[in-house]
Amino acid sequence: DGREAVRGVSLEVNEGEIFGILGPNGAGKTTTLSMISTRIWPTGGDAWVFGKHVVKDVHAARRLLNVAPQEEALYPTLTGAENLEFFARLYGVPKSERAKRVADALEGVELTSRKDDLVQSYSGGMRRRLNLGCALVSGPRLVLLDEPTVGVDPQSRVHIFEAVRKLRTQGVTILYTTHYLAEAEDLCDRIAIMDEGNVVALGTVPELLGLSKTSEVIELRLRQPAQRVEGLQSVDGVQ
Repeated sequence: DGREAVRGVSLEVNEGEIFGILGPNGAGKTTTLSMISTRIWPTGGDAWVFGKHVVKDVHAARRLLNVAPQEEALYPTLTGAENLEFFARLYGVPKSERAKRVADALEGVELTSRKDDLVQSYSGGMRRRLNLGCALVSGPRLVLLDEPTVGVDPQSRVHIFEAVRKLRTQGVTILYTTHYLAEAEDLCDRIAIMDEGNVVALGTVPELLGLSKTSEVIELRLRQPAQRVEGLQSVDGVQ
């Protein structure tokens, strides 16, 4: 309807890094991932996945990547292992390799002990982890993670972080979207900040802090309301 969801994105993700796209809901993060994954075609501009153009070399690009979307792509009446087996077959993983790929994916998201349980019995956090596992069975060089920790419990968030870091040690490139600043800071090597379809800043956390001219922030929570703050404001460097 004439609205530009993404209108100013220019970036390069290095092989083997965790690259974060940080921004509020509606900033254009999911649309950016959808174009890179060939789910939707850009109306302008270009994007390549390891040299394969996402429009001109669609099938070649798809073979190099996989996606863990915001919406869970799981079958609740199948077990965790059966879901992974299904996606392995769908992605064309050779039969001789499927069992190992499924086992590796289960181990990667720490669900081996629940592999024979129906997904409908999983908690929300466990389903999120299995959703990530389904993106791993094809052995992708690039994994696109679209806000994978939204609505999950703290323990599952830790499991997802561990799985993402393990992927990096294996040489997998990860593009990770989130609207949690602390999450991006803790996990990502570099971060692009998006707002209203534009990348407004890009760099490492120290580089972004330098751009914002922000120094250390200390938050004080007092047992009783402060009667006088003039003393603190007179300290050099305190605002």
